[in-house]
Amino acid sequence: MSDVIDVGKIADQLGVPPDCLLPYGRRVAKIHLDALKRPSSGAGKLVLVSATTPTPAGEGKTTTSIGLAQALAKLGASVCLALREASLGPCLGMKGGATGGGRSSLVPAERINLHFTGDFHAVTSANNLLSAIIDNHIYHGNALGIDPRRVVWRRVMDMNDRSLRHIIVGLGGTGRGIPREGGFDITAASEVMAMLCLAEDSEDLRRRIDRTLVAYRWDGEPVYAGELQVTGAMLALLRDAIHPNLVQTSEGVPALVHGGPFANIAHGCSSLIATRMAIHFADWAITEAGFGFDLGAEKFFDIKCRLSGLDPVAVVLVTTVRALKMHGGQPPGKSGVKNIAALRRGLVNLDKHIENVGKFNKRPVVALNHFAGDSEQEIALVVKRCKEQGVACAVCRHFEQGGAGAVELARAVMDAAAVSEPFAPLYPLELPVEEKIRVICREIYGADDVAFTRQAERDLRQVARLGLNQLPVCVAKAPTSLSDNPALKGRPRDFDITVRAVQVNSGAGFLVVLTGDVLRMPGLPKAPLAERIDLGADGRIEGL
Repeated sequence: MSDVIDVGKIADQLGVPPDCLLPYGRRVAKIHLDALKRPSSGAGKLVLVSATTPTPAGEGKTTTSIGLAQALAKLGASVCLALREASLGPCLGMKGGATGGGRSSLVPAERINLHFTGDFHAVTSANNLLSAIIDNHIYHGNALGIDPRRVVWRRVMDMNDRSLRHIIVGLGGTGRGIPREGGFDITAASEVMAMLCLAEDSEDLRRRIDRTLVAYRWDGEPVYAGELQVTGAMLALLRDAIHPNLVQTSEGVPALVHGGPFANIAHGCSSLIATRMAIHFADWAITEAGFGFDLGAEKFFDIKCRLSGLDPVAVVLVTTVRALKMHGGQPPGKSGVKNIAALRRGLVNLDKHIENVGKFNKRPVVALNHFAGDSEQEIALVVKRCKEQGVACAVCRHFEQGGAGAVELARAVMDAAAVSEPFAPLYPLELPVEEKIRVICREIYGADDVAFTRQAERDLRQVARLGLNQLPVCVAKAPTSLSDNPALKGRPRDFDITVRAVQVNSGAGFLVVLTGDVLRMPGLPKAPLAERIDLGADGRIEGL
């Protein structure tokens, strides 16, 4: 791509010192952590981009983030994006890549979507090294007295593979290991990924790995990763992965793309280091949180902001006519069919998300991501509803027009930032874990109450025994419904949330609450996108 600006010039645009730039060719580089120790050149206004409950294909949150950044740049602002990296699972499964679309894209898109700088592979390797060390320790005498039935650390891979969710390891005789149950999660759901994305620096990451719960002894006492003497090797594998990746948008706006925890099964935000770096070097830093506001954004505020002291000056709530019609009963496959009645019914989903933003002491700016099949009547209906709710709404055409199509949104964000109030967390950390879960389920999802299975009750007692009651909670939930039932659309009412298990992520610093049937290893759809991808004779990747 001859029109792509050399990454060194993108770094100069931000004011990144040359000795902190680690090039990966002409179009990609990493920025060394030491850049955060250099003088700041930015005013540091952070904007969070979230969304209403999405369709399975997503509503263009990343595309909108990129379009907004490009629009701010057109208005003369210094701006930098801080976005998550793509996981191969969705890229080759259902959702596709994570680099935006149309004239609001990241480049080089194919490089970013497939392997990039190897961060996901480093996380996978570090995670699975710890798994190998645990099994090796048990095989060679088990000096720590690890109960093979109570190893809680799982292997990971960056692929959707339902066949690996539950497996038996160590089969094949006495020389092959100690048989035990195990399984795989997807890399984006791993605790190593969460630790990488929440770490302040390398030493903080070391402390987090050391305190990571991996198993229990025969006497029921916990075993932490630090006891296995593997932290140093894991850090060595993550040495380069901790530095944020620098690329650019299709209009030459700098973008830090780093880390990739899923929001339905993890905390759903790009790395804290990258976010701080964007704030450090630009006047406006645009970041996003995965899926709807009920998932990624709730965790952004209650986990990431609480931990770091970050506070966005504006919240953008992306929605689409097609998503709102789905919430009104129209099948996603017929999104281009005009259906005012379905849209009217589906607006309650937008209402609930606007309400949820207010629970954190913020007022959103609604970004109506325009699709070609949207009618003027449908667009007017959404704009009218936002006006009734007292929030700004910008109709955005950044997919077709790039930054020029999101200037209205950029101006609305600037206006919102001028009157922003400090955020308020949803719950105090001192609240009992069960009550933290109830607050999220009642206030954010709209549930009547929470039902805890016997396993969840046992898990909560174990959390108390470990002295971890004051950790925040990270709820793993269906992303296509406000409830834990994907079939319930719109604004569900008169339902309970079922918590089936609570997992300790002591290294990441939160408790993972598993609800409904949500899985930490997704499966591929009947017709995965991988079937459409090919390598052309000219070396170009097609169909991604």
